Amino acid sequence: MSSSYPVVDIHTHMYPPSYIKLLSSRTSVPYIHQPSEPNADPRLIILASDDDSSRPKSSRGRPVDSTYSSFDSKRHFMSTHGITCSVISLANPWLDFLEPSSALSAAQEINNDLENACAKNNSSSVHAGLKLYAFGCLPLSAPAKDIVSEIQRLKSLTHVKGVIMGTTGLGNGLDDPALDEIYDALASTSTLVFLHPHYGLPDSAFGGPEVIAKSGHVLPLALGFPLETTIAVSRMYLAGVFDRHPKLEFLLAHSGGTLPFLAGRIESCVAHEREFIVNGGQKQGPQRSIWDVLHSNIYLDAVIYGQPGLKAAIEAAGSVDRVMFGTDHPFFPPLGDEKDSKWLSVESNKAAIDGCLPKDEAARRQILGGNAVRVLGLRL
Repeated sequence: MSSSYPVVDIHTHMYPPSYIKLLSSRTSVPYIHQPSEPNADPRLIILASDDDSSRPKSSRGRPVDSTYSSFDSKRHFMSTHGITCSVISLANPWLDFLEPSSALSAAQEINNDLENACAKNNSSSVHAGLKLYAFGCLPLSAPAKDIVSEIQRLKSLTHVKGVIMGTTGLGNGLDDPALDEIYDALASTSTLVFLHPHYGLPDSAFGGPEVIAKSGHVLPLALGFPLETTIAVSRMYLAGVFDRHPKLEFLLAHSGGTLPFLAGRIESCVAHEREFIVNGGQKQGPQRSIWDVLHSNIYLDAVIYGQPGLKAAIEAAGSVDRVMFGTDHPFFPPLGDEKDSKWLSVESNKAAIDGCLPKDEAARRQILGGNAVRVLGLRL
Protein backbone atom coordinates (compact mmCIF):
# COMPACT_ATOMS: atom_id res chain seq x y z
CA MET A 1 0.00 0.00 0.00
CA SER A 2 1.23 3.45 -0.87
CA SER A 3 2.03 5.94 1.88
CA SER A 4 1.28 8.92 -0.38
CA TYR A 5 -2.34 8.95 0.86
CA PRO A 6 -3.99 7.88 4.13
CA VAL A 7 -4.88 4.23 4.61
CA VAL A 8 -7.30 3.83 7.53
CA ASP A 9 -8.14 0.48 9.10
CA ILE A 10 -11.69 0.92 10.35
CA HIS A 11 -12.13 -2.67 11.56
CA THR A 12 -9.27 -3.64 13.86
CA HIS A 13 -9.56 -5.00 17.38
CA MET A 14 -7.67 -4.86 20.67
CA TYR A 15 -8.04 -6.00 24.26
CA PRO A 16 -6.48 -3.07 26.17
CA PRO A 17 -4.92 -3.73 29.60
CA SER A 18 -8.06 -2.83 31.55
CA TYR A 19 -10.11 -5.32 29.52
CA ILE A 20 -7.51 -8.08 29.94
CA LYS A 21 -7.59 -7.38 33.68
CA LEU A 22 -11.38 -7.56 33.75
CA LEU A 23 -11.60 -10.87 31.89
CA SER A 24 -8.72 -12.34 33.90
CA SER A 25 -10.57 -11.61 37.14
CA ARG A 26 -13.47 -13.83 36.09
CA THR A 27 -13.98 -17.58 36.46
CA SER A 28 -17.12 -17.98 34.35
CA VAL A 29 -17.64 -17.41 30.62
CA PRO A 30 -16.34 -15.12 29.28
CA TYR A 31 -12.98 -15.20 31.05
CA ILE A 32 -9.24 -15.34 30.42
CA HIS A 33 -7.24 -18.21 31.90
CA GLN A 34 -3.69 -17.26 32.78
CA PRO A 35 -1.64 -20.49 32.50
CA SER A 36 1.08 -21.34 34.97
CA GLU A 37 3.32 -22.81 32.28
CA PRO A 38 6.18 -20.48 31.28
CA ASN A 39 5.84 -18.84 27.84
CA ALA A 40 2.26 -20.14 27.43
CA ASP A 41 -0.27 -17.68 26.05
CA PRO A 42 -3.38 -16.81 28.06
CA ARG A 43 -6.57 -18.51 26.86
CA LEU A 44 -9.79 -16.63 26.14
CA ILE A 45 -12.84 -18.78 26.86
CA ILE A 46 -15.56 -16.81 25.11
CA LEU A 47 -18.30 -19.41 24.55
CA ALA A 48 -19.99 -21.83 26.92
CA SER A 49 -19.22 -24.61 24.44
CA ASP A 50 -15.50 -23.83 24.81
CA ASP A 51 -15.62 -24.17 28.59
CA ASP A 52 -15.49 -27.97 28.54
CA SER A 53 -14.64 -29.27 32.00
CA SER A 54 -13.27 -32.48 30.48
CA ARG A 55 -10.38 -30.49 29.02
CA PRO A 56 -7.67 -28.58 30.91
CA LYS A 57 -8.16 -24.83 30.90
CA SER A 58 -4.85 -24.45 29.09
CA SER A 59 -6.45 -25.98 26.00
CA ARG A 60 -9.89 -24.35 26.17
CA GLY A 61 -10.97 -21.41 24.04
CA ARG A 62 -8.33 -19.66 21.98
CA PRO A 63 -4.88 -18.26 22.76
CA VAL A 64 -4.61 -14.49 23.10
CA ASP A 65 -1.00 -13.55 22.48
CA SER A 66 0.47 -10.06 22.46
CA THR A 67 -1.10 -9.19 19.09
CA TYR A 68 -4.41 -8.86 20.94
CA SER A 69 -3.24 -6.45 23.61
CA SER A 70 0.04 -4.81 22.56
CA PHE A 71 0.03 -1.41 20.95
CA ASP A 72 3.55 -2.11 19.71
CA SER A 73 2.20 -5.18 17.90
CA LYS A 74 -0.57 -3.08 16.40
CA ARG A 75 1.94 -0.52 15.15
CA HIS A 76 4.17 -3.25 13.73
CA PHE A 77 1.21 -4.68 11.84
CA MET A 78 0.33 -1.20 10.54
CA SER A 79 3.89 -0.53 9.38
CA THR A 80 4.13 -3.91 7.65
CA HIS A 81 0.98 -3.23 5.63
CA GLY A 82 1.31 0.50 5.01
CA ILE A 83 -1.61 1.45 7.24
CA THR A 84 -1.62 5.10 8.30
CA CYS A 85 -4.29 4.96 10.97
CA SER A 86 -6.17 2.31 12.94
CA VAL A 87 -9.56 2.91 14.56
CA ILE A 88 -9.38 0.23 17.23
CA SER A 89 -12.29 -1.37 19.06
CA LEU A 90 -12.83 -4.13 21.57
CA ALA A 91 -13.48 -7.53 20.10
CA ASN A 92 -16.47 -9.54 21.28
CA PRO A 93 -17.83 -10.16 23.93
CA TRP A 94 -17.50 -6.43 24.80
CA LEU A 95 -19.20 -5.67 28.16
CA ASP A 96 -22.60 -7.27 27.65
CA PHE A 97 -21.98 -9.91 30.33
CA LEU A 98 -21.39 -7.53 33.25
CA GLU A 99 -23.68 -6.98 36.21
CA PRO A 100 -25.59 -3.67 35.90
CA SER A 101 -23.91 -2.24 38.99
CA SER A 102 -20.38 -2.60 37.57
CA ALA A 103 -20.97 -1.98 33.86
CA LEU A 104 -20.67 1.81 33.78
CA SER A 105 -17.41 2.01 35.74
CA ALA A 106 -15.92 -0.77 33.59
CA ALA A 107 -16.89 1.02 30.38
CA GLN A 108 -15.43 4.29 31.65
CA GLU A 109 -12.14 2.64 32.61
CA ILE A 110 -11.76 0.88 29.27
CA ASN A 111 -12.78 3.92 27.24
CA ASN A 112 -10.33 6.09 29.17
CA ASP A 113 -7.69 3.41 28.59
CA LEU A 114 -8.29 3.60 24.84
CA GLU A 115 -8.37 7.40 24.81
CA ASN A 116 -5.11 7.72 26.75
CA ALA A 117 -3.28 5.15 24.64
CA CYS A 118 -4.36 6.85 21.40
CA ALA A 119 -3.46 10.29 22.74
CA LYS A 120 -0.02 9.08 23.83
CA ASN A 121 0.60 7.46 20.47
CA ASN A 122 -0.54 10.44 18.42
CA SER A 123 1.56 12.94 20.37
CA SER A 124 4.72 10.84 20.12
CA SER A 125 7.37 11.73 17.56
CA VAL A 126 8.56 8.12 17.75
CA HIS A 127 5.31 6.93 16.18
CA ALA A 128 4.93 9.75 13.66
CA GLY A 129 2.94 8.57 10.67
CA LEU A 130 1.04 5.92 12.64
CA LYS A 131 -2.15 7.34 14.15
CA LEU A 132 -4.57 5.60 16.52
CA TYR A 133 -8.23 6.36 17.23
CA ALA A 134 -10.91 4.20 18.82
CA PHE A 135 -14.53 3.15 18.95
CA GLY A 136 -15.64 3.17 22.58
CA CYS A 137 -17.64 0.45 24.35
CA LEU A 138 -21.03 0.87 26.00
CA PRO A 139 -22.25 -0.52 29.35
CA LEU A 140 -25.29 -2.14 27.74
CA SER A 141 -26.23 -4.17 30.82
CA ALA A 142 -26.49 -0.97 32.90
CA PRO A 143 -29.61 1.20 33.33
CA ALA A 144 -30.46 3.32 30.29
CA LYS A 145 -29.44 6.54 32.04
CA ASP A 146 -25.92 5.15 32.53
CA ILE A 147 -25.64 4.12 28.89
CA VAL A 148 -26.82 7.56 27.75
CA SER A 149 -24.40 9.30 30.12
CA GLU A 150 -21.47 7.34 28.68
CA ILE A 151 -22.53 8.10 25.11
CA GLN A 152 -22.56 11.78 26.00
CA ARG A 153 -19.25 11.60 27.89
CA LEU A 154 -17.50 9.94 24.97
CA LYS A 155 -18.05 13.06 22.88
CA SER A 156 -15.58 14.84 25.16
CA LEU A 157 -12.84 12.30 24.41
CA THR A 158 -10.75 13.53 21.49
CA HIS A 159 -9.69 10.15 20.15
CA VAL A 160 -12.93 8.18 20.55
CA LYS A 161 -14.82 8.49 17.27
CA GLY A 162 -17.85 6.27 17.79
CA VAL A 163 -18.92 3.12 19.63
CA ILE A 164 -18.97 -0.59 18.96
CA MET A 165 -22.12 -2.61 19.63
CA GLY A 166 -23.09 -6.24 19.28
CA THR A 167 -26.15 -7.51 17.45
CA THR A 168 -28.03 -8.49 20.63
CA GLY A 169 -28.30 -4.90 21.90
CA LEU A 170 -29.64 -5.04 25.45
CA GLY A 171 -30.21 -8.77 25.04
CA ASN A 172 -33.35 -8.86 22.91
CA GLY A 173 -32.03 -7.69 19.54
CA LEU A 174 -31.61 -4.29 17.95
CA ASP A 175 -35.37 -3.88 17.34
CA ASP A 176 -35.99 -3.85 21.10
CA PRO A 177 -38.13 -0.76 21.97
CA ALA A 178 -36.05 -0.38 25.13
CA LEU A 179 -33.20 0.79 22.87
CA ASP A 180 -35.10 3.85 21.66
CA GLU A 181 -33.66 6.04 24.42
CA ILE A 182 -30.18 4.80 23.51
CA TYR A 183 -30.78 5.41 19.81
CA ASP A 184 -31.98 8.95 20.61
CA ALA A 185 -28.70 9.63 22.43
CA LEU A 186 -26.60 8.14 19.63
CA ALA A 187 -28.42 10.13 16.95
CA SER A 188 -28.47 13.42 18.86
CA THR A 189 -24.71 13.20 19.50
CA SER A 190 -23.95 12.09 15.90
CA THR A 191 -22.24 8.97 17.29
CA LEU A 192 -21.46 6.35 14.66
CA VAL A 193 -22.19 2.77 15.77
CA PHE A 194 -19.84 0.05 14.56
CA LEU A 195 -22.10 -3.02 14.52
CA HIS A 196 -20.34 -6.36 15.01
CA PRO A 197 -21.74 -9.91 15.37
CA HIS A 198 -21.01 -12.39 18.17
CA TYR A 199 -21.95 -16.05 17.59
CA GLY A 200 -25.63 -15.13 17.70
CA LEU A 201 -27.01 -18.04 15.70
CA PRO A 202 -27.70 -21.39 17.41
CA ASP A 203 -25.58 -24.44 16.61
CA SER A 204 -28.71 -26.04 15.17
CA ALA A 205 -28.61 -23.55 12.30
CA PHE A 206 -25.49 -25.35 11.05
CA GLY A 207 -26.59 -28.91 11.80
CA GLY A 208 -25.63 -29.11 15.47
CA PRO A 209 -22.36 -29.41 17.42
CA GLU A 210 -21.23 -32.57 15.62
CA VAL A 211 -21.42 -30.91 12.21
CA ILE A 212 -19.66 -27.79 13.49
CA ALA A 213 -16.90 -29.88 15.06
CA LYS A 214 -15.97 -31.30 11.67
CA SER A 215 -14.91 -27.90 10.34
CA GLY A 216 -13.93 -25.99 13.47
CA HIS A 217 -15.12 -22.38 13.42
CA VAL A 218 -15.65 -22.16 9.65
CA LEU A 219 -19.46 -22.36 9.65
CA PRO A 220 -20.09 -19.97 12.59
CA LEU A 221 -17.55 -17.44 11.30
CA ALA A 222 -17.99 -17.65 7.53
CA LEU A 223 -21.79 -17.94 7.58
CA GLY A 224 -22.99 -17.25 11.11
CA PHE A 225 -21.40 -13.85 11.58
CA PRO A 226 -22.65 -12.28 8.31
CA LEU A 227 -26.12 -13.81 8.66
CA GLU A 228 -26.33 -12.55 12.24
CA THR A 229 -25.65 -9.00 11.06
CA THR A 230 -28.14 -9.35 8.21
CA ILE A 231 -30.90 -10.54 10.53
CA ALA A 232 -30.20 -7.87 13.16
CA VAL A 233 -30.35 -4.97 10.70
CA SER A 234 -33.37 -6.42 8.90
CA ARG A 235 -35.22 -6.60 12.21
CA MET A 236 -34.36 -2.97 12.89
CA TYR A 237 -35.64 -2.00 9.46
CA LEU A 238 -38.91 -3.93 9.77
CA ALA A 239 -39.52 -2.56 13.27
CA GLY A 240 -39.24 1.03 12.03
CA VAL A 241 -36.09 1.89 13.95
CA PHE A 242 -34.78 3.96 11.05
CA ASP A 243 -38.19 5.62 10.65
CA ARG A 244 -38.14 6.76 14.29
CA HIS A 245 -34.43 7.67 14.25
CA PRO A 246 -33.66 9.02 10.77
CA LYS A 247 -30.26 10.38 11.85
CA LEU A 248 -29.01 7.14 13.38
CA GLU A 249 -25.85 5.90 11.63
CA PHE A 250 -24.32 2.43 11.62
CA LEU A 251 -21.11 1.03 10.18
CA LEU A 252 -21.74 -2.67 9.48
CA ALA A 253 -18.94 -5.19 9.91
CA HIS A 254 -18.06 -7.65 7.15
CA SER A 255 -19.68 -5.49 4.44
CA GLY A 256 -23.10 -5.84 6.04
CA GLY A 257 -23.16 -9.62 5.85
CA THR A 258 -25.59 -10.72 3.15
CA LEU A 259 -27.62 -7.50 3.29
CA PRO A 260 -26.18 -6.11 0.01
CA PHE A 261 -27.24 -9.29 -1.81
CA LEU A 262 -30.68 -9.58 -0.18
CA ALA A 263 -31.83 -5.95 0.09
CA GLY A 264 -33.87 -6.21 -3.10
CA ARG A 265 -35.56 -9.38 -1.88
CA ILE A 266 -36.34 -7.75 1.47
CA GLU A 267 -37.81 -4.76 -0.38
CA SER A 268 -39.99 -7.05 -2.51
CA CYS A 269 -41.25 -9.04 0.46
CA VAL A 270 -42.14 -5.84 2.31
CA ALA A 271 -44.04 -4.54 -0.73
CA HIS A 272 -46.11 -7.73 -0.89
CA GLU A 273 -46.75 -8.28 2.83
CA ARG A 274 -50.52 -8.34 3.37
CA GLU A 275 -50.15 -7.82 7.13
CA PHE A 276 -48.87 -4.26 6.63
CA ILE A 277 -51.28 -1.31 6.75
CA VAL A 278 -50.28 -0.11 3.30
CA ASN A 279 -51.64 -3.37 1.89
CA GLY A 280 -54.82 -3.41 3.98
CA GLY A 281 -53.44 -5.17 7.05
CA GLN A 282 -53.19 -4.08 10.68
CA LYS A 283 -49.42 -3.84 11.23
CA GLN A 284 -47.18 -0.88 10.57
CA GLY A 285 -44.43 -1.80 8.13
CA PRO A 286 -41.30 0.20 7.39
CA GLN A 287 -42.09 3.59 5.90
CA ARG A 288 -38.83 4.04 4.05
CA SER A 289 -37.26 2.05 1.27
CA ILE A 290 -34.46 -0.19 2.42
CA TRP A 291 -32.34 1.38 -0.30
CA ASP A 292 -32.94 4.79 1.27
CA VAL A 293 -31.78 3.40 4.63
CA LEU A 294 -28.67 1.87 3.04
CA HIS A 295 -27.82 5.16 1.33
CA SER A 296 -28.56 7.39 4.34
CA ASN A 297 -28.06 5.51 7.62
CA ILE A 298 -25.57 2.76 6.87
CA TYR A 299 -21.89 2.53 6.02
CA LEU A 300 -20.20 -0.75 5.16
CA ASP A 301 -16.67 -1.88 5.84
CA ALA A 302 -14.74 -3.60 3.04
CA VAL A 303 -13.85 -6.73 5.03
CA ILE A 304 -15.30 -9.11 2.43
CA TYR A 305 -12.19 -10.83 0.96
CA GLY A 306 -13.28 -10.86 -2.69
CA GLN A 307 -14.46 -8.78 -5.62
CA PRO A 308 -18.04 -10.11 -5.92
CA GLY A 309 -18.86 -9.22 -2.33
CA LEU A 310 -17.20 -5.81 -2.53
CA LYS A 311 -19.01 -4.98 -5.77
CA ALA A 312 -22.30 -5.80 -4.06
CA ALA A 313 -21.34 -3.66 -1.05
CA ILE A 314 -20.53 -0.65 -3.23
CA GLU A 315 -23.77 -1.07 -5.20
CA ALA A 316 -25.87 -1.46 -2.06
CA ALA A 317 -24.21 1.50 -0.35
CA GLY A 318 -25.06 3.68 -3.33
CA SER A 319 -21.49 4.87 -3.92
CA VAL A 320 -17.90 4.31 -2.89
CA ASP A 321 -18.38 7.17 -0.38
CA ARG A 322 -20.01 4.80 2.12
CA VAL A 323 -17.50 1.91 2.08
CA MET A 324 -14.36 1.80 4.28
CA PHE A 325 -11.29 -0.44 4.36
CA GLY A 326 -10.68 -2.80 7.28
CA THR A 327 -8.51 -5.79 8.21
CA ASP A 328 -10.13 -7.55 11.23
CA HIS A 329 -6.67 -7.67 12.86
CA PRO A 330 -5.57 -9.56 14.97
CA PHE A 331 -7.85 -12.32 13.74
CA PHE A 332 -6.99 -14.55 10.76
CA PRO A 333 -3.19 -14.29 11.13
CA PRO A 334 -0.71 -16.13 8.92
CA LEU A 335 -0.19 -19.70 10.12
CA GLY A 336 2.74 -22.08 10.32
CA ASP A 337 5.80 -21.10 8.31
CA GLU A 338 4.01 -17.99 7.02
CA LYS A 339 3.59 -16.39 10.45
CA ASP A 340 6.05 -13.58 9.70
CA SER A 341 4.63 -12.77 6.27
CA LYS A 342 1.96 -10.29 5.27
CA TRP A 343 -1.55 -11.20 6.36
CA LEU A 344 -3.82 -12.77 3.74
CA SER A 345 -6.82 -11.09 5.35
CA VAL A 346 -5.26 -7.70 4.56
CA GLU A 347 -3.91 -8.49 1.13
CA SER A 348 -7.16 -10.08 -0.10
CA ASN A 349 -9.25 -7.10 0.99
CA LYS A 350 -6.78 -4.71 -0.64
CA ALA A 351 -6.77 -6.83 -3.83
CA ALA A 352 -10.59 -6.76 -3.93
CA ILE A 353 -10.54 -2.95 -3.86
CA ASP A 354 -7.93 -2.81 -6.62
CA GLY A 355 -9.81 -5.38 -8.69
CA CYS A 356 -13.19 -3.68 -8.38
CA LEU A 357 -11.86 -0.22 -9.22
CA PRO A 358 -8.80 -0.79 -11.44
CA LYS A 359 -9.13 2.50 -13.32
CA ASP A 360 -10.48 4.74 -10.56
CA GLU A 361 -7.63 5.68 -8.24
CA ALA A 362 -9.72 8.39 -6.55
CA ALA A 363 -12.37 5.83 -5.58
CA ARG A 364 -9.73 3.40 -4.29
CA ARG A 365 -8.27 6.13 -2.12
CA GLN A 366 -11.70 6.98 -0.75
CA ILE A 367 -12.33 3.40 0.37
CA LEU A 368 -8.80 2.91 1.69
CA GLY A 369 -8.87 5.98 3.89
CA GLY A 370 -10.54 9.11 2.60
CA ASN A 371 -14.04 8.08 3.63
CA ALA A 372 -13.00 7.25 7.19
CA VAL A 373 -11.13 10.54 7.53
CA ARG A 374 -14.21 12.44 6.34
CA VAL A 375 -16.87 10.52 8.26
CA LEU A 376 -15.02 10.31 11.58
CA GLY A 377 -13.21 13.64 11.40
CA LEU A 378 -9.78 12.04 11.83
CA ARG A 379 -6.74 14.28 12.11
CA LEU A 380 -3.86 12.66 10.28
